[in-house]
Amino acid sequence: MKILLTGANGYIGMRLLPLLLDQGHQVVCSVRDANRLSISEDLKKQIEIVVIDFLQEVRPDALPKDIDAAYYLIHSMSSSTSDFDEKEERAVKNFNTYLEPTNCKQVIYVGGIANEQSLSKHLWSRKNVENILYQGSAAVTVLRAAIIVGSGSASFEIIRDLCEKLPLMVTPRWVKTKCQPIAIRDVLNYLTGVLGNKECYNESFDIGGPDVLSYREMMEGYARFRKLNLTIVTLPFLSPKISSYWLYFVTSTSYKLALNLVDSMRIEVITSDTRLKDILKIESISYQKAIELAFKKIKQNQVVSSWKDSMISGRFRNDLKKYVEVPVNGCVKDKQSIVLKNPEKALENIWSIGGKRGWYYANWLWRLRGAVDKLFGGVGLRRGRTNTNTINEGDALDFWRVILADKTQKRLLLFAEMRVPGEAWLEFKIDKDNVLHQTATFRPKGLLGRAYWYIMLPFHYFIFDGMIKRIAQQ
Repeated sequence: MKILLTGANGYIGMRLLPLLLDQGHQVVCSVRDANRLSISEDLKKQIEIVVIDFLQEVRPDALPKDIDAAYYLIHSMSSSTSDFDEKEERAVKNFNTYLEPTNCKQVIYVGGIANEQSLSKHLWSRKNVENILYQGSAAVTVLRAAIIVGSGSASFEIIRDLCEKLPLMVTPRWVKTKCQPIAIRDVLNYLTGVLGNKECYNESFDIGGPDVLSYREMMEGYARFRKLNLTIVTLPFLSPKISSYWLYFVTSTSYKLALNLVDSMRIEVITSDTRLKDILKIESISYQKAIELAFKKIKQNQVVSSWKDSMISGRFRNDLKKYVEVPVNGCVKDKQSIVLKNPEKALENIWSIGGKRGWYYANWLWRLRGAVDKLFGGVGLRRGRTNTNTINEGDALDFWRVILADKTQKRLLLFAEMRVPGEAWLEFKIDKDNVLHQTATFRPKGLLGRAYWYIMLPFHYFIFDGMIKRIAQQ
């Protein structure tokens, strides 16, 4: 079959793609930016890439006509706290328009469990997308899920952050709300199992794991697995806004995502229509087993995808290509160079920078800068990095975004997503004479930007000088 995969850069899409290829399907990946498709060159050779922004005006003939099925894995919840529902409605209507002239027979969509009378804005928007898909020309299969548990998923990372960082939690009352978590492996089995299955055409199914748990019970289950001491105290008067700030400051989530999550966490999300489990004969993975499997991937450095690498986890939504050319005019720079005795080891150090390994010199100052950034609504150091020694263009790397990562040319270029009065780049390049060049470029915005640079200049001198020496020595 020839399959259109939207949201190919997303948490589910990146895991679904290799499964579809392994099953012998032709896959057309729809992305907003082809440079952001963080997959291996080998996988890229096996797929067709089309560049479409479903929020923009429809471009005729952008999709191949011979598509047999499509996965709709697009959502905007993390990008806005006010109009994400309008964006989701516009995107799905445009998706239907794009699909109409094709031969597509089935659309598969992952929505949210919506069995309660009163729904959050997020769950209502998911339901609305489902209804609009049914107005399209193809048969629709809807899989409604609660939170997804797997290495790199937003839900898992939030629970992980809370339990690892806070042995004593003062929590809002939504921690008592019941939900039915599902392992990412089960989600993928459902997504591939319904493909081309006519028994699933024009049907909506609830999918979930075998356990119905409160958010408190999920955190306690995580703590048991990790052998952590955890005490939870619930206060009924914590408002949704305070709860959102609490999640934002303690966990790796963005504030916008935290606000929308808290709004949904007051609603029970428990499966009702579970026919699909019997149709596909799927044995669901328990919550505790899902945590165990997630940690195996983390320990083996095999995290395939993470919500933190999405562009919506940062400050900028622009095309990354516009930042590849580092400006010269109107900029201030810090340039450092050092002759390398072991260029191969230095290159590995560059490719391992950030995350748990840190920035090689004065890490406490980097952490302080991250804390200040987060205090002012920035991303801070919360995102870390998905893998310890693999970098793809478009990846989040602490409070930087990877703009260019060419290991063959020995060049890494980062663009700052921290709160700064201007724009900042950090570049590492090893030349043919085995000299490492490290360049920090800052394009200030107005007098405030220039004042910021010169105030930070003494810190930059010690930090950047120490960093390049450690990269060369370690």
